[in-house]
Amino acid sequence: MLEAGVPIPVVPYGADQTLFVVIDRLDRTTEIRIERSDLEATIGEFVAGCFNDPVKVISFNTLEHWVKDISTDVAGAIKARCDIYGIELPDYLSDFVESHS
Repeated sequence: MLEAGVPIPVVPYGADQTLFVVIDRLDRTTEIRIERSDLEATIGEFVAGCFNDPVKVISFNTLEHWVKDISTDVAGAIKARCDIYGIELPDYLSDFVESHS
């Protein structure tokens, strides 16, 4: 969940594109937003450990002007990808997956 005082992402106008924003916690007081345009690559980055402490994943469409929290979908995809690869869920993703399952 976004912290109080943190602005909600604004959906820009423009070309029809769905973007994905990963909210990653750097420390107890600092969160950053990392924008991606490819969900599969983003899930791969989760499994590879490219994020410090992911909190939430939000998708938005620039033409249709909608925003959706897809953290539960991403957590399920991470679990499925680990099953496909035959690996256990990495410790660094356990908090994210547990909080969104």
